[in-house]
Amino acid sequence: MSYKILIIEDDRNICELLALYFKKEGYTVVLAHDGSTGLNLLHAEKPDVIILDIMLPVINGLEVCRLIRQHYTMPVIMLTAKDTSEDKVAGLDTGADDYVVKPFDPKELCARVRAHLRRQTSRQAAKNTLVVGNLCLDMAKYEVLLNGAPVPLKPKEINLLHFLISHPNIVFSRDTLLEKVWGYDYVGETRTVDVHIKRLREKLENHATGWQIKTVWGIGYCLEVKNV
Repeated sequence: MSYKILIIEDDRNICELLALYFKKEGYTVVLAHDGSTGLNLLHAEKPDVIILDIMLPVINGLEVCRLIRQHYTMPVIMLTAKDTSEDKVAGLDTGADDYVVKPFDPKELCARVRAHLRRQTSRQAAKNTLVVGNLCLDMAKYEVLLNGAPVPLKPKEINLLHFLISHPNIVFSRDTLLEKVWGYDYVGETRTVDVHIKRLREKLENHATGWQIKTVWGIGYCLEVKNV
């Protein structure tokens, strides 16, 4: 996988040097020489990591970082010529993840980028993985594990299970489940939900520990999490 880096730096020599280095390391590189252009490229390119200089024309780096954090969570590494604790605190307080003082070794910067991308990937994987009792649902792999062993489920069964696990101990009507799992434009009977719940129970509940798909008569279903 080729990660994309957005470099926002008004010093064109540094920009070109970093672009050459990161491209050599296999990254896709996008360059901006001022804060306004950087923000426009951020929205258009959706980079995986941002290298951001503090001293920028049009909009300074601290303000750019603050605006980034209103909508995005990718790692931001600040560059600065000032090595004072006040500058570091200012950068970190606006949402930066790291701080590199000029002059710097591109190898060190590259190592920091790799470290932040690893952490970002781990956090994303944790979001994609839901665990309840002995049941594990990995949406990145579209895989369900029961006691560590894979259980073959159809896509809609996985989507229904994912919705229920994401909202434990909350009762949903059949109409709500049709809307949330099958979509607003789905035309079908609520019996469809019953059939899929039945299949999930047949495939999973005989070996369930710490959870069950509960029927609430007259209302619908919930995934009940038990204290084990």
